[in-house]
Amino acid sequence: MNTVRSLTFVWAPWSIVVSVVVVVAAAGLCFAAWRRSGYRRDYGLLELLRLAMVCLVVVLFNQPEWIEEYRPEEKPSIAVLWDDSPSMKTRDVNSSEGASTTFLTRREALARLTDSAFWGDLQERLTVVIQPFSGVDAKDSAGAERGTNLHEPLATATQRFKNLRGIVLASDGDWNAGEPPVLAAAALRLKNIPVFAVPVGSSSRLPDIELLSLDSPTFGITGKSVRIPFTIESTLPREHVTTVTLKTSDGEEITKEVRVAAMGRTTDAVLWKPKVPGDYTLTLDVPRQGEELLTDNNTLSAPIVIREEKLRVLVVESAPRWEYRYLRNALSRDPGVEVSCLLFHPGLAKSGGGSKDYIKQFPQGLDELSKFDVVFLGDVGLEDGQLTAENCRLLKGLVEHQASGLVFMPGWQGRQLSLLETELDELCPVVLDPVQPGGWGSRTASHFELTELGRRSLLTRLADTQEDNIEVWEDLPGFQWYAPVVRAKAGCDVLCVHKDVSNEFGRLPLLATRTYGAGKVLFMGTDGAWRWRKGVEDKYHYRFWGQVVRWMAYQRNMAKGETMRMYYSPEQPQVRQTIALSANVMERSGEPLPRGEVAARIVAPSGKAETVRFHSSGDEWGAFAARFTAEEPGRHDVTLTCKETGASLEASFFVQGGAVERMGRAARPEVLEEIARVSRGEMIGLDRLEHVVQSLAALPEPAPAVRRVQLWCHPVAASVLIGMLCVFWIGRKMVGLI
Repeated sequence: MNTVRSLTFVWAPWSIVVSVVVVVAAAGLCFAAWRRSGYRRDYGLLELLRLAMVCLVVVLFNQPEWIEEYRPEEKPSIAVLWDDSPSMKTRDVNSSEGASTTFLTRREALARLTDSAFWGDLQERLTVVIQPFSGVDAKDSAGAERGTNLHEPLATATQRFKNLRGIVLASDGDWNAGEPPVLAAAALRLKNIPVFAVPVGSSSRLPDIELLSLDSPTFGITGKSVRIPFTIESTLPREHVTTVTLKTSDGEEITKEVRVAAMGRTTDAVLWKPKVPGDYTLTLDVPRQGEELLTDNNTLSAPIVIREEKLRVLVVESAPRWEYRYLRNALSRDPGVEVSCLLFHPGLAKSGGGSKDYIKQFPQGLDELSKFDVVFLGDVGLEDGQLTAENCRLLKGLVEHQASGLVFMPGWQGRQLSLLETELDELCPVVLDPVQPGGWGSRTASHFELTELGRRSLLTRLADTQEDNIEVWEDLPGFQWYAPVVRAKAGCDVLCVHKDVSNEFGRLPLLATRTYGAGKVLFMGTDGAWRWRKGVEDKYHYRFWGQVVRWMAYQRNMAKGETMRMYYSPEQPQVRQTIALSANVMERSGEPLPRGEVAARIVAPSGKAETVRFHSSGDEWGAFAARFTAEEPGRHDVTLTCKETGASLEASFFVQGGAVERMGRAARPEVLEEIARVSRGEMIGLDRLEHVVQSLAALPEPAPAVRRVQLWCHPVAASVLIGMLCVFWIGRKMVGLI
């Protein structure tokens, strides 16, 4: 760094004349005063001091300034910043050569700009530095993939490049990380550093079929169909029919025809019935269409665990009505369900039944009740020989803290209304009319009608397609009794309503669900589901109740061992979404652990490990809870441990979400245009790259950094003048002039 120092004055003809006259007059007066004193030495020194003060005032009167100019010794530099993010692999840059038309990737289109030979004409007087940013392998501190950050390279350019004259920014403009780049452009404008933006890529999406998501469940049951939803996004101008293929890691293939909507998203699902338990990887492939240019986004994979499992179900009923009998048969014949039934038999001396499925009394203690995944409550209530208030409290805790399911199935005797006087009132999804406890019956059959939510729900899926499912529900045999429902409670999901009956709150809800604590609750407002067997035997009746049981027990059985169980919500978490982790820990005797140190070690796909500590959320039920935010997509391995019991549980969950950067997105030249405009630069297209060199060569020489010290108003000058005045008046006092 070269530094040039100089002292300057603001001279003017009149100020020079005034200055000379003042100095000459002051000198004459000082000499006359000294002569009158007889040329005494002390008087002469005082007059010299007086003349020095006058001269200092005259100098300050002409506004002296001390100027230092700093000129860098190195040559000015030009920063060529080019985008190396995954979106730059998009092949959408038209390169026409003769009669043929080919497409280059955005990265290939910038090859000339990133070649040092292209900048040869500027190398003699400028230092050209070529650097990429947002690289394809860039990771953040958590090990997750980073997106395109246009703000960071612009904001840090002045620190990374010495004597920066200008910036060339080559990108598709698709920024998805960091602060808005226009903020960095505004800061560069204040430093007189223009940005010359070179946009690359098509501003409209090319014809493409993209598989956006493959939402595989965490686990499935051997011999039971698993529904695997997926979403396809199309930018093709017309609708078409394609055949997607689901491949399993053991070589099995399932195909399905899908009608893909034009310029939109299509959601569908593939059904797969696993035969052997184990860990599988499912891969869904969408075939390439004739007009499609990008095929790298047509495949997705997801893991799933298939296991053999028995779900334990408790059915509690007062009298063996038809709905109970057929429900019991459906559950006992399901190979994946172990059913226990409790019949209170009002009026008889003993409870229970005549087969091994029956128990003689309601489960006593938390260790017995916590074994059940789903509990069905029929037409029972708070009566002698039936349920007690303590039983209802335990049922509430089972749902809230141990993620079990509870099904309300009221009957015409209206006994369930007494349950609403207990803690179970909070769980019931609907409000019942206490004036009409026996409900409503009629000679003519009534029918269900699916709500919009019910048409999409897995619980009400009795056919493979949505159209066929609606038709099945319309043709189902009707019911001749329904519960005295007034309305659904806030926060509940109504799946079916009465087709004909309504009140001031709208159609009467007959099938409603809700989430309570960690578990799920379902309300069935009729006792005529057994009639669905008419003409089709068990087809719809067994399928419906099998789906209900598995839906309610799914979360509870995500991962379980002998004394530990872990589940999480949401069931299909997304990247950077907070996951609520829940765990139930039992002592070896089967009793819930009231307090303890429970922790989970979570290992991300990148290998980064994090320990999450749980806090007790229900001492009586051995319930523990924690929260975790996943920063990476893919499989996360979990090891759950408890210090008090010494038990551990191995589990895993899969975080949905693709790469932050995706190929095929449209370029955003408007972002680069704003950066160039704000920084007083220019946006230059790929067909005018030579103009970039010309514009940089035409940049004016940067003005040197100047430091100005205004001596005429500097505090030091004022201090010196005041000091001289003090000395002068003290001297006059000493010589006897005052």
